[in-house]
Amino acid sequence: MSEEKIIRNIGVLTSGGDAPGMNAAIRAVVRSSVYYGYRVFGVRRGFHGLWRGDIEELNSRSVSETLQRGGTFLMTARSKTFNTPEGVDKAIEMCRIFNIDAVVTIGGDGTFRGALDLAARVCPL
Repeated sequence: MSEEKIIRNIGVLTSGGDAPGMNAAIRAVVRSSVYYGYRVFGVRRGFHGLWRGDIEELNSRSVSETLQRGGTFLMTARSKTFNTPEGVDKAIEMCRIFNIDAVVTIGGDGTFRGALDLAARVCPL
């Protein structure tokens, strides 16, 4: 039997093109997580920022003025580097460095393909 991992720190990122509602989604992740006692880290510039370590801790105050802003305050970027096995491995290493136990991804189909790549390298079936 494998050892169960306790989640304490959550990363949140937006990837691909920005869209209405992304800031509201980030805000909901942060406020809900903080309410339940988790630490939240915002990853700037999507998966590109994850493998570069462009990460900052967020709290309820950091998301308090975001609803009226368009797009995503975490910014987005497409990353050719992340789409390589080495890029995914580097992103996983950054999660370890920042003690991020889980990553919430906000975006479209490309974002979820990236999340699937990340999950497949962390928890292969």
